[in-house]
Amino acid sequence: MSEFTNVTVVKKANIYFDGKVVSHTVLFADGSKKTLGVMQAGEYEFSTGAAEIMEILSGNLEWQMKGEGEWKKIVGGEAFDVPANSVFLMKVPVVTDYCCSFA
Repeated sequence: MSEFTNVTVVKKANIYFDGKVVSHTVLFADGSKKTLGVMQAGEYEFSTGAAEIMEILSGNLEWQMKGEGEWKKIVGGEAFDVPANSVFLMKVPVVTDYCCSFA
């Protein structure tokens, strides 16, 4: 899906890592929530309470669950799942556009 209709967008940005990761929250009528954002090149550690689906719209990155030894590469058009109550790491070599869906 390339666009969302009939949604509410929270104006206040979610700003992380001194502005290197910025997103906006999108709320849907059914109560679901997504964030749309951009990551600058860098290495990031995120923790999550809810399960997430990270969809990479453009760019690429490597990711892993904290404590795992294997980095997994993902490119624009692909997605990965993050379990609830977990920590994951990302190595982002280029500006990367993403959509995060919360379960």
